[in-house]
Amino acid sequence: MTPTRPALLAAHAEWTKLRTLPATAWLLLAVAAGTALAGAAATAAVDTSHCPSPAECFEDTTRLGLSGVRLGQIPVVVLACTAITGEYGTGTIQPTLAASPRRHPVLAAKAAVLAALVLVSGTIGVLGSLAAGRLLLPGNGFTAANGYPPLSLADGPTLRAAVGTVLYLVLVALLTLGVGTAVRDTAAALTGVLALLLVAPALVQLVGDPRWQERLEALTPMTAGLSVQATTRLAELPIGPWPGLGVLAAYAAAALLLGGLAFAVRDI
Repeated sequence: MTPTRPALLAAHAEWTKLRTLPATAWLLLAVAAGTALAGAAATAAVDTSHCPSPAECFEDTTRLGLSGVRLGQIPVVVLACTAITGEYGTGTIQPTLAASPRRHPVLAAKAAVLAALVLVSGTIGVLGSLAAGRLLLPGNGFTAANGYPPLSLADGPTLRAAVGTVLYLVLVALLTLGVGTAVRDTAAALTGVLALLLVAPALVQLVGDPRWQERLEALTPMTAGLSVQATTRLAELPIGPWPGLGVLAAYAAAALLLGGLAFAVRDI
């Protein structure tokens, strides 16, 4: 048997398990629809009437259109968490490990299948967000004549923001998978990851020293990771677009390493 054969079998098994769970399709739909619809709602709520003039809004329309990812990441967390903790909850982790005694390939297969599914649904959500922004922004005064060209993937910064947003969702999935593997409990994993993503940025805003606030923002996974969406005023960011996404990647790698070590040394 070639070395790739067990890996392919493990990936096929994980794909079969996720595909046959009723919640999987709904959660993937929620990722795509939630990202696109929340982005459209945020875009529709902003216009140039509150600015001294349309040209002086200085709105990052690409980032605005992609802001729905803050909602779209929640079903990603739920899907990634239940992909591993659900097996512990139902006891199906035992036949999984009986069929594949080597544990690292099992975790790698879960990560690969999960990443692929989130990549597809996230791409649909991001494309939907950009399409909605392209339709809605001109009606709110964000026109080319006022200095806001239509959202287009032909524009380098917009393409980077779109690709980065999809990668952000994939990294959130891998981060959650690592945490879920380490703690083996759905409630604990969901609470921990959502607190890290959603509560930590709010706590950072309570820091009184602006310099420390900026330093902490650069280390907060959601704030740092979503800096990849910025296309204007990059010098004002606490961290650059790609380095910010790298911070989230480091969190995901650390979580997977911790989860993999715990997975390897435990009896089940």
